[in-house]
Amino acid sequence: MFTATLLTNPVSRGLDPALVENLRNAWGGGDALWLAPDEAAEFDLPVQPDNAWDVWEDLQQQGVDLVIQPTANRRKKMLLADMDSTMIQQECIDELADEAGVGAHVADITARAMNGELDFEAALTERVGLLRDLPETVIGQVLASRITYMPGGIALVKTMKAQGAYAALVSGGFTAFTAQVAEALGFDENRANTLLVADGKLTGDVARPILGKAAKVTALEEITARLGITEADVLAVGDGANDLGMLGRAGAGVALHAKPSVQAQCDIRINHGDLTALLYIQGYARVEFAQ
Repeated sequence: MFTATLLTNPVSRGLDPALVENLRNAWGGGDALWLAPDEAAEFDLPVQPDNAWDVWEDLQQQGVDLVIQPTANRRKKMLLADMDSTMIQQECIDELADEAGVGAHVADITARAMNGELDFEAALTERVGLLRDLPETVIGQVLASRITYMPGGIALVKTMKAQGAYAALVSGGFTAFTAQVAEALGFDENRANTLLVADGKLTGDVARPILGKAAKVTALEEITARLGITEADVLAVGDGANDLGMLGRAGAGVALHAKPSVQAQCDIRINHGDLTALLYIQGYARVEFAQ
């Protein structure tokens, strides 16, 4: 048995009931269950439709995300989340670089690295090098004035934790940021790279080993083993090429507003919804969200 979930931007809330009914009828699905009025609905399917991706393409043009997945074990026991451009709306290193006067150059490298065009570790080393001699106090300034949270993040973490799930934030970014973001959103733990500081200034380097794509997979393996759960029990979310390892291993790997090359390798793609989409695809109704 499979479940099809349709959802849209929670601000515009433009999911047409007629669209849901027409698709349900065309695919021979069960009765539609509305998870949130005009925003998210689901219905069961006996088989995976052959034309699912063609329909997905059509719905994207209408501002609607479509996710089809096995019905069994949809509610996950662990959330494994990327930070930059996933749980927050910025790339922290780009914001630091902007303060250092090299914002455009670093942002270009970041975009290429996240799209898989550059080696992550080499790209990180190059970008951090450009931050050399930046006052350490700039980190606090960026956190206070430039970092904003992705809509739906608090509801996602709190709702899953209220149901007994474990939440881990894993980032190729920096612990100076993940520590605060994890605390603000309610994550149980966080892992990231450590910016090296000397005499109150950034040295232009990070502690070794560098946490990249492999480190996120390691986090998945280590934490599931510690909790006594399987990788099938994990919901992972990210947007960059360095997230593909964990997205591919997790029971549900979600490409959230992801780079095209990343989306192409993921079966669950959210382009219109916010982080609450990750609750809808698990079958949570909005009235079940923890606040």
